Amino acid sequence: MATTSTANIQSLLPSVLSSSSSSSSSVSLTATSIYAHKHKVKRELTLCKASSEPPPPLTKRNFAICLTTTFTLSLSDQAFSLANAAILEADDDEELLEKVKKDRKKRLERQGVISSSNKETASLQELVYKLSKVGQAIDNNDLSAASSVLGPSTNTDWVKKVNVAFNKLSYSPEEKSEVDTFNSSLASLISSVTRNDVESSKQAFVSSASAFEKWTALTGLVGQLKGL
Repeated sequence: MATTSTANIQSLLPSVLSSSSSSSSSVSLTATSIYAHKHKVKRELTLCKASSEPPPPLTKRNFAICLTTTFTLSLSDQAFSLANAAILEADDDEELLEKVKKDRKKRLERQGVISSSNKETASLQELVYKLSKVGQAIDNNDLSAASSVLGPSTNTDWVKKVNVAFNKLSYSPEEKSEVDTFNSSLASLISSVTRNDVESSKQAFVSSASAFEKWTALTGLVGQLKGL
């Protein structure tokens, strides 16, 4: 029995050893897997902890660097804006200077034309005298006297001479517009005086005189004509 038992046991040793070796390998693999898993979990926890941590506190040095950078950028933007403003201002000054030169040239040319237009200036001076007499007559309700100064229509010689002067000395659209207003008002004045309509005559006279005064101011003839 003992031999049989010993033999049986010996015969079982290879299978037991094989089983033990297999179990040992399985345990070894299992331990390795557990270690690797724990290491992975630990690493993931470390990463999660690192990502969830708040940013480092702002130190005085970092704050100073940030403030200096911001201030420098602000100065750069300001300098750029000032440079652009200076360029635009210089352009505006050049345009203004050019405009002044052109205006001065036009005034000199106009003065030259006026100085050489003695006949036209005389016609306009006669208009000033006539308007003065007509105004006094209308103010005194003496429309017959006003009619004798104006004439029966705008087709008289003195009106034609005045329009020749207007056409020669008018350049700008504003000046020509005032000429049209004067002629229209003068026609109304002559018609009102002929109809013996005092109120309409007064209104037409004021409109005529006002348009002529504006025209002389635009053309620079104010100082050339007496009685204005």
